[in-house]
Amino acid sequence: MGDMSKMLEGMQENAAKLQAELESKTYSVKSGGGMVEVSMNGKGEVVDLIIDDSLLSDKSSLEILLIGAINDANKMVMQNQQQSALGLLGGMGGMGNMNPFGAK
Repeated sequence: MGDMSKMLEGMQENAAKLQAELESKTYSVKSGGGMVEVSMNGKGEVVDLIIDDSLLSDKSSLEILLIGAINDANKMVMQNQQQSALGLLGGMGGMGNMNPFGAK
């Protein structure tokens, strides 16, 4: 059982490193041909927003472009989180060869 607890500790450390790595990344999306740019961190928080001055007088277009850019950035964050989680689980592939109950 000692090997199993060591393996679990290693998995927890890897998960913590992965979480920190994901949170440190930044994802940027442009909408409307670059008229709106939204940047999010790995937590899904908007960290930067750039709006072309020409959109300031067209509220409805600005709203549409902002919604699209934020949704696209959110999708990027979620896809990266899923891919990273799958990569972490894939790294446990060796676990299939290990029988925690000692049966052969």
